[in-house]
Amino acid sequence: MEDTLRVKDRILVTKWRPGPFDLRRGDIVVFKDPGGWLDSSLEPEPTGIAAVWTNVLTFTGLLPEDAGEHLVKRVIGLPGDTVTCDPDEGVVRVNGVALDEPYVKPGTTSCRNGWSIDIPEGRLWVMGDNRSNSADSRAHLGDPGGGTIPEANVVGTAFVVVWPLNHWDGLGNPYPDFDPDAAAAQ
Repeated sequence: MEDTLRVKDRILVTKWRPGPFDLRRGDIVVFKDPGGWLDSSLEPEPTGIAAVWTNVLTFTGLLPEDAGEHLVKRVIGLPGDTVTCDPDEGVVRVNGVALDEPYVKPGTTSCRNGWSIDIPEGRLWVMGDNRSNSADSRAHLGDPGGGTIPEANVVGTAFVVVWPLNHWDGLGNPYPDFDPDAAAAQ
């Protein structure tokens, strides 16, 4: 998710989306691994003071018990959407409308290989902001679900970076009112 998020950033997540409010394209979501997206051997168990600190954060609710099972990506496609990318253009389109993606890390590309996916009901298409270095939906096209993730796996929506203090920043949605169907009709 670089440059939006940096390694070791700590974020706060609201459970209002999904929940009382629907997810939107552009939301940054935290979700449980749908299966095979994370390499569990990468994160060693904490020891010593790190283990004590982890236990304190978990006990107080500031760190979920299953924190090592979560990923953070941006919602690009919602159920019923068709998301495409033509490698000649390098532009992600939702229902034929090109996305303006100011959050994408400069110098990265959204599609080295072209793809098109129809998002089934109950599923989402998610992508990282560091497109050239993100094992997101594109990397899982051959998996069950065609790279989409179950909406039920979404824990919540990230809304602010709280640590480190010098990186404190809101994580707003770049297009909360984006309606590709209305845009395509114009």
